[in-house]
Amino acid sequence: MQTLTNRAKPVDRRPMTLAERLYVVNIFKGMMITLRHMFKKKATIQYPEQQRPFSPVFRGLHVLNRDEQGRERCTACGLCAVACPAEAITMEAAERKPGEEHLYREEKYAAKYEINMLRCIFCGLCEEACPKDAIYLSETFARSNYKREGLIYKKQDLLIPHPIEQPEEYRKALGNRAKQKQSAN
Repeated sequence: MQTLTNRAKPVDRRPMTLAERLYVVNIFKGMMITLRHMFKKKATIQYPEQQRPFSPVFRGLHVLNRDEQGRERCTACGLCAVACPAEAITMEAAERKPGEEHLYREEKYAAKYEINMLRCIFCGLCEEACPKDAIYLSETFARSNYKREGLIYKKQDLLIPHPIEQPEEYRKALGNRAKQKQSAN
């Protein structure tokens, strides 16, 4: 019989010797592998004290961005929801009322904005579809949770901290990718 891969090995049917029946050689080979691995560099890191470096294209949690005055950038155009292949984004638009100019950039804003992280596939299409750079995927891990309700992030969970009221948290939340994107604009 001819095979295509040459991976097939003929089975050795001769009787085992005394050393083979005692498995001494095989146990010794296994112990040598174990000893070799004991002296190699450990692959495990001590999280959260140590954090491994991520790729520059890592996509983590979603963040709703603000402008320099702290106003929300999202205009509830719905392009991110339409672009999402997993249909994980839900939003409802509302009109800005007089006196709310310091909260929202445009006349329309997202009154309700939710992302179902159980559906999200972290593809980044919502980030690419947004004309106002209102949403981006940060360098933060997606948090784990014990209940489904905890994995549906609402607008207040997604909003970046206010740049004027909380400047340190704002800079930390921006991350490297958002800083590079803003410097390119």
